[in-house]
Amino acid sequence: MPRIIADHSFETAARARLGPAARVCGVDEAGRGPWAGPVHAGAVILDPAAIPPGLADSKALSAKRREALSAALLGCAVCGVGVASVAEIDALGLGPAADLAMTRAIAALGVAPDWAIVDGRRLPRGLVPPGEWLVKGDARCLSVAAASILAKVARDAEMDRLALDHPGYGWETNRGYGTAGHLGALKRLGVTPHHRRSFRPIHNILLEESRTTS
Repeated sequence: MPRIIADHSFETAARARLGPAARVCGVDEAGRGPWAGPVHAGAVILDPAAIPPGLADSKALSAKRREALSAALLGCAVCGVGVASVAEIDALGLGPAADLAMTRAIAALGVAPDWAIVDGRRLPRGLVPPGEWLVKGDARCLSVAAASILAKVARDAEMDRLALDHPGYGWETNRGYGTAGHLGALKRLGVTPHHRRSFRPIHNILLEESRTTS
């Protein structure tokens, strides 16, 4: 199967429909699967004349390369980051919380986009600009790839900060995902305020703790 390479064709097609001055933003989120930490989302409006070379799906890049590209994007593109907290994930559910992070990222752009290209299989609830969803958008569309980088770098930085406050869980490396080391730390150290209680592994640990103390 040929390798997919992200390009600017989706943005170009949107501007062909809406006008050459239309502001087209890519949107993506990071952190759906982890047991701990918030969901982050990025929104980016690229300048077609100043696209940083090497933009790609954040998962295909090294941490060092992601950080360099994130810094470049902040200097040459319109960027926004949105966050949905652990409390919001537990109260609303993961899908609605991720939608909230994405709509917050768009609001954080500071300018109203005319069109949004969103990674995934549906548009987020509450999306204000019209838009389209794009399966594997972070690997196919440069604006979405840029948004994925922005979201991933912001979330990794947050997990680094939380790891300093809660050592032993390995968040600086596992980023809150359910690794064996993370599970072992939960059993040794317990559940923190930054764990998603609505996620089954955390819920089950809390349930077991309540049984042993009752």
